[in-house]
Amino acid sequence: MGTERDWVYRVDEPHGSAGWRPYSSDPERWRGRITTDDPAEDAKYAAALVATALVAEWKTNAAPDVQHVRILVWRGEEGPDADAVFTVEIRPEIDRG
Repeated sequence: MGTERDWVYRVDEPHGSAGWRPYSSDPERWRGRITTDDPAEDAKYAAALVATALVAEWKTNAAPDVQHVRILVWRGEEGPDADAVFTVEIRPEIDRG
């Protein structure tokens, strides 16, 4: 009761010297809102849900490798990248022997 929080997320991919751009050919699919009602379900929790969905999609579509993306999470509404309360970057392995 009264403990609901909205976490807004966006997934980006690198775009050369331009920095980052929305991920995939359907970027709205990787932008959204997660509502939690448990205080332990914070921004890291929301990012973990998004990361799990990404990895599941990569496996389902037989993506050759993990793709380089970042997940940004804001509390309440999306703002400037620097104002995200949590950011995690997923990078493909670069040290394959």
